[in-house]
Amino acid sequence: MEYISTRGRAPVLTFEQAMLTGLARDGGLYVPAEVPQMSADEIAALEGLPYEEAAFRIVWPFVEGTFTEDELRDCIERAYQGFGHVARAPLVQLAPSHFLLELFHGPTLAFKDFAMQLIGQLFQTALARTGQRITIVGATSGDTGSAAIEAFKGLENVDVFILFPDGDRVSEVQRRQMTTPAEENVHALAMDGDFDACQARLKDMFNDHAFRDEVALAGVNSINWARVLAQVVYYFTSAVALGAPERAVRFCVPTGNFGDIFAGYIARGMGLPVERLVIATNQNDILHRTLVTGEHRPEGVEPSISPSMDIQISSNFERVLFDAYDREGNAVEALMEELGDGGFALSQGALDRLRENFGSGRASEAETRATIRRVFETTGQLICPHTAVAVKVAEEHMGRAPMVTLGTAHPAKFPVAVEAATGQRPALPPRMADLFDLPERVTAVPNDLASLQHLIRENRSK
Repeated sequence: MEYISTRGRAPVLTFEQAMLTGLARDGGLYVPAEVPQMSADEIAALEGLPYEEAAFRIVWPFVEGTFTEDELRDCIERAYQGFGHVARAPLVQLAPSHFLLELFHGPTLAFKDFAMQLIGQLFQTALARTGQRITIVGATSGDTGSAAIEAFKGLENVDVFILFPDGDRVSEVQRRQMTTPAEENVHALAMDGDFDACQARLKDMFNDHAFRDEVALAGVNSINWARVLAQVVYYFTSAVALGAPERAVRFCVPTGNFGDIFAGYIARGMGLPVERLVIATNQNDILHRTLVTGEHRPEGVEPSISPSMDIQISSNFERVLFDAYDREGNAVEALMEELGDGGFALSQGALDRLRENFGSGRASEAETRATIRRVFETTGQLICPHTAVAVKVAEEHMGRAPMVTLGTAHPAKFPVAVEAATGQRPALPPRMADLFDLPERVTAVPNDLASLQHLIRENRSK
């Protein structure tokens, strides 16, 4: 399997090279040169399998030649052994033909664990062969950072620096999951600015090739293809549980950075009968506005009770634009330059292709709170604000095929919002009961590239 950049000017890489590289040297994102296909019989054969076995069958074609079958099986087994549910990603019925895919049973209670726990093991296996040491730098709107720290803390050959917005732009549980680990190889950096600013500085570091080579920089944000790949699996397992491939399925995904729903797009490209992929956004609705108007123009980020979606620059949107523009890297690069100048208008052909694959909707703060309350009253289920955004939008896009709404975080990660809506304060699982008693380790940093690079140089293991 070869991997190519969405901007067309970076070297073609293997899976291992793309995983360890993250962002391409031309500023683009790596995608498979071809998406492998699964036949209807191969999809049907996933029925009843343990999650780990399904993951192996889906991931293997993308990594063959980088890992042996035994190495991949071992990585997958270690990745998911710490999950709190034997099904890993169980389905719960919310209403007739509407199901919630619970993706919050991992060690940090968010869907990011599915990808981060696996790539932590893949990184470790790859680095053990060479003895190379790398520096991972990530930016987070809340869940990516805690999942990365949990996956890489204490591992040999890896230093981890996570940028997150300072102040109240992440929940207290999210912050403490990043700041309480005591392992010396992890560093939580509270940066002045919002998530888009954190993500911009991260890309600046990757685009400074001298610094990138000096510290052996690697990325674990969803710009890293391995992150997207790991998330493809639960689209298959949930669809098969509902009757695929004989029966088509719809998915509604709360998304800000577009990585999770792009994984569904890859699953569809592999042959999974996905009738519709629905983008659910909060008030920071650039993705919804783009599909409605054809104009992709960021506006200011407005803080919300679903902070992991408070994003205007959706990195993974570039990956789907690459396909919408017939994989013409020059066209994508031109769009990204226009985005830096304020935004761009999609060609009619590209817009039509996006609308063929995706629906969209948005939820206001009041609608999000009302949905949390209504779901609790009708099902007894507590859901997080991000999940509530998707439930509200999913209800507007129901069809003949069953709808699966992705439940992306445990409600206990956002207890204030959930309690305000329902009167019930969701409790953390027992294994995390001491989270608020642990000392925090955090460094406040400015929104300044040179300062961040100096800090990383001085604090990484030599």
